[in-house]
Amino acid sequence: MSIETIRHQQCTVMRATGELDHAGRVRFSAHVNTVWDWSPGPVLVFDLADLVFYDSSAIGVLATAIQRMEAEPGGRIIVVRPSDHLLSVLRLTGLLPHVELRGSVEETVAELTVGAVPPPVPPTWSGGTSDVAYNP
Repeated sequence: MSIETIRHQQCTVMRATGELDHAGRVRFSAHVNTVWDWSPGPVLVFDLADLVFYDSSAIGVLATAIQRMEAEPGGRIIVVRPSDHLLSVLRLTGLLPHVELRGSVEETVAELTVGAVPPPVPPTWSGGTSDVAYNP
């Protein structure tokens, strides 16, 4: 697994690629801890769209960050380009209401930079209780 971090004035972007398994979770969690105070709030932007494999470890990293974020006034967790599977898992685990969804890192950074707070992109449900479609 590879983790690319970009520090912006208003947020920290973390892009994970490759395979996120138990060993990767330890590295990714440590990385989140390292960059936690890099932005006001903090505002953490997760781009996990290029993960070719992830297990419950990815949800564990997000859940830990969400739990920690709830103690921070003004903190936000933004997930960009989530896959349909990730959206489904976030919904099933009850984490979906605790993250903001966006279509691209670039648009998210631009919105945060100019101070605009766009409405979150809601997931759309289709075909039953477990199918999720994301419309960026």
